[in-house]
Amino acid sequence: MRTTLATGAVVAVLLAPTAARADTGAAIPVLTDERGRALTLRGWNVEDKANRGEKALSAITERHFRDMRAKGFNFARLLVFWDDLEPRQGQYSQSYLRKIERILDWAEKYDVHVLIDAHQDVFGPAFGHRGVPAWATRTDGLPFTPHPDDWFAEYFEPAVQRAFTHLYEDEDLRRAQARMWQVLADRFEVHPAVLGYDLINEPMGELREGEELPTAARRIEREQLTPMYNRLADAVRSVDRDRWIFVEPTPIVGEGVPTGLGRIDDPKVVYAPHFYNTAMEAGADYDPAAGWIETYEQAVTEYPKEYKVPVVVGEWGPLNNSLPNMNRFYRDAMASLGRYGSGWAGYVWCYGGGYCAVDGAGTFRTNKEETAQPYAEAVAGDVRTSAYDSGTGVYRLEYDSGRRGSRVTELALPPGAWRVAARGKAVVLRKDAGRAWVVAAPGARVTVTVTRG
Repeated sequence: MRTTLATGAVVAVLLAPTAARADTGAAIPVLTDERGRALTLRGWNVEDKANRGEKALSAITERHFRDMRAKGFNFARLLVFWDDLEPRQGQYSQSYLRKIERILDWAEKYDVHVLIDAHQDVFGPAFGHRGVPAWATRTDGLPFTPHPDDWFAEYFEPAVQRAFTHLYEDEDLRRAQARMWQVLADRFEVHPAVLGYDLINEPMGELREGEELPTAARRIEREQLTPMYNRLADAVRSVDRDRWIFVEPTPIVGEGVPTGLGRIDDPKVVYAPHFYNTAMEAGADYDPAAGWIETYEQAVTEYPKEYKVPVVVGEWGPLNNSLPNMNRFYRDAMASLGRYGSGWAGYVWCYGGGYCAVDGAGTFRTNKEETAQPYAEAVAGDVRTSAYDSGTGVYRLEYDSGRRGSRVTELALPPGAWRVAARGKAVVLRKDAGRAWVVAAPGARVTVTVTRG
């Protein structure tokens, strides 16, 4: 975070020298900022899928970032589209890059971290969606039939699957995709709002005859996605050495299938699965007895434990959030996400119906208010426990401050009256209703309590 604290005598006494890395010691590492503090990201996807060309990204406004921060969120996953960036091969739209930069400037103004997501849905415009340009789409003449009532089924059309195969395997398309990422990273690697790069949204691939979907997903992840991510990571690192690189499995992980992804040879990789349930996406209510969240959590934690990388869930949230069990779903989901992840981006911050987080007036839609909780945005030390009890409205954080490095821990508070107290050699500083800072002495055991009311 880039908040500057006013200096004072008590702060000066507690502050110490630089350079420490926060580390919980857990099996899954934590995401860290440039000062080595343990980060927690909570926010939303921000998108404009409807407009392109001169109107591209026009649906995203400064209000998005102002309102997200006002409700306590510090993270935005920004959808950008290759077909808008490079509408003709080798010609990159400077206008589009300027539009992205304007959005990043808004994010910086409101102290929101941004993940730039190279988004695709059903590959791209060749199939009526957004993502990979038509000029980079090769189908070998295989058929494609639209499914207007079930767009995800279009991923299983022969032409779409073959297009993915060519993207992964054709050398000229590999170079084009890498160059696209070099253009993005080179333009934005110095922007203070940029946290990292999500290399491709929800990648899919081609099933072999008689192959079951979970088997196919693990093969695609192992044989095609792993080498693609290594290529793209190398491309990004040719211009940006510092930002985090986010890699996704196929969406099949949502059914509790562990990924087949292999090692990505980069020191700053984040595993970024999505958290969707097929039945709920089709309109079903949450069934706590079905054990889906538990199955998902078990599957999704295998990769980060093996390869020692942080986890940030890139998308989650049901379409129909007002069904009888959805309040229970949000509470169960928030607890689960907090057990293993360094953060999440809900889908999606917009003003209306459907998946939108808020209505036209900016009020949370039914049950989505459960996503707005107190949390520690950045912890200057080793986190021992961090949990929010939605029943009592109490958040507790316990951590050991490092003996070297940053002493400043930052808290985000949703709207409402919150009392913040700290025990240990620490003081609490408040500048506004939505933020709090805890400044600790070196090597202190600190307990922070945030209480509603």
